[in-house]
Amino acid sequence: MSMRTLTVLLCCLAAATTQASVRIKDLGRFDGVRENVAVGYGLVVGLAGTGDSQRSAATLQSVSNMLREFGVNVSPENVTARNVAAVMVTVNLPSFLRAGDKLDVNVSSMGDASSLSGGTLLVTPLLGTNRQVYAMAQGPLSVGGYKFEQNGTLKQKNHPTAGSIPEGAIAERNLAPVMLGEDGQLELVLNQPDFVTATRVASAINAHIGGASATAIDAGRVRMYPTKVDSAGVVSLVAAIETLLVEPDAKARVVVNERTGTIVSGGYVALSAVTITQGDIRVAITQRYLVSQPTAPVFGINPGVRTAVVPESDVDVSESELHAVQLQQGATIGELVSALRAIRASTRDVIAILQGIKRAGALHGELIIQ
Repeated sequence: MSMRTLTVLLCCLAAATTQASVRIKDLGRFDGVRENVAVGYGLVVGLAGTGDSQRSAATLQSVSNMLREFGVNVSPENVTARNVAAVMVTVNLPSFLRAGDKLDVNVSSMGDASSLSGGTLLVTPLLGTNRQVYAMAQGPLSVGGYKFEQNGTLKQKNHPTAGSIPEGAIAERNLAPVMLGEDGQLELVLNQPDFVTATRVASAINAHIGGASATAIDAGRVRMYPTKVDSAGVVSLVAAIETLLVEPDAKARVVVNERTGTIVSGGYVALSAVTITQGDIRVAITQRYLVSQPTAPVFGINPGVRTAVVPESDVDVSESELHAVQLQQGATIGELVSALRAIRASTRDVIAILQGIKRAGALHGELIIQ
């Protein structure tokens, strides 16, 4: 195991062992406060011959429909649209949205266009899941890639068929979350459901916040009943709750990434008394070739005799010295890794040893192999 990997592991262990208090704002969100999504279909124009081809019937029909809105009647069969591309436009709507707010949008090609670089998105309505228009998007695209092809030579960087328009959409309606339930309850939803954390959050709210009776409903929800149900009272209550500090609890877990050799352990992982023996058997096979050259009289006696190349192999088996590591009751993963590093165990050996300890029942925690 490299020194860098070991240092990262020990730092994570030290941080996890001494649990710090965390704001409730960083542990969860209030029910109803969430982002929404909107999507739209539009056209990007101004492309330098890198748009959709004549095979894209949807693009040709869209161009024909757009021109008809301006009093120009052209059938789809007569449209040449290499400078136009059909795209899908997506946007994330924040929890609190007011008409006139500007939003960032993402634009992705849905046809066979080779690049959207230099294009401009025409006005596109963005629809929510209820099929209502929440924003209108338009503007020049910012594409972080390129693609050039000439005579079979291709140069490409990133994905030129996807781009973005910073502040390219304008909100058309207001959005406000409904935080209070039908019975006037206010619920806090934890990001990582845990019974201990939910109980601690409820206790902290009851101890420091007046006018709210908090109860942990399950591992992921804490329910409150505010005494002031007006909007100003709810906002003040939420602001006061989010600033409270709570020490979250976590499940004992060790995460191992076999591809990169990364090992991350939580601070609650403990080991029972265990003895580990590790050793290697190395087999080295070398091969060389000998040339058999007959003497001159032999050629005269038997004309069929020829020079021959004879392979000869040497097999050498060496067994390295066995190394033993003994850990006492309550040892941590950090102590185990330090002991294995002292006997020069590789990263793959450490991963195999962790799996063996788990199967032996001496690792008290969840082992996740990625």
